[in-house]
Amino acid sequence: MKMLINVPETVVADALRGLAAAHPELTVDVENRVIVRRDAPVAGQVGLISGGGSGHEPLHGGFVGPGMLSAACPGEVFTSPVPDQMLRAAAAVDGGAGVLFIVKNYTGDVLNFDMAAEMAEDEGIQVAKVLVNDDVAVTDSLYTAGRRGTGATLFVEKIAGAAAAEGMPLERVEAIARQVNESSRSF
Repeated sequence: MKMLINVPETVVADALRGLAAAHPELTVDVENRVIVRRDAPVAGQVGLISGGGSGHEPLHGGFVGPGMLSAACPGEVFTSPVPDQMLRAAAAVDGGAGVLFIVKNYTGDVLNFDMAAEMAEDEGIQVAKVLVNDDVAVTDSLYTAGRRGTGATLFVEKIAGAAAAEGMPLERVEAIARQVNESSRSF
């Protein structure tokens, strides 16, 4: 996905408006920064949610759809989305089978998704989380909290999305996502 930047201060909102115009199969809430499958929630199917700082497109908004993510929460450029976004997404995609948060191992993402999971559980939404940490280049870096979540994120989202689409329960979708992460490494 290539994007022209008209005004740096509105780049994320502009990109979301473009995504909405190009993809009528999605519901794009520009103001609250949540991208959701138009057919959500799917009754009896685990909802998958991921997100992260904008500037890495098409991740994650470009991977919302059948057999992949149910929703994505884009943050500001290179900044984690906030818990309220994730809570809105969880409420939008919970079809009664729970929600799986796919979280990359960046401090802001981890903290905000953890907080969102607590908020969602307070709302009666069952939540599981999988931390993606495939990048072996920064295992002992002074600037990260362990290995970052990078390339394996796409595989976790796709394979867990396929498991959810097959109607597997939350615990099984979570276990599959963990197995994919544990079997993946990038540099």
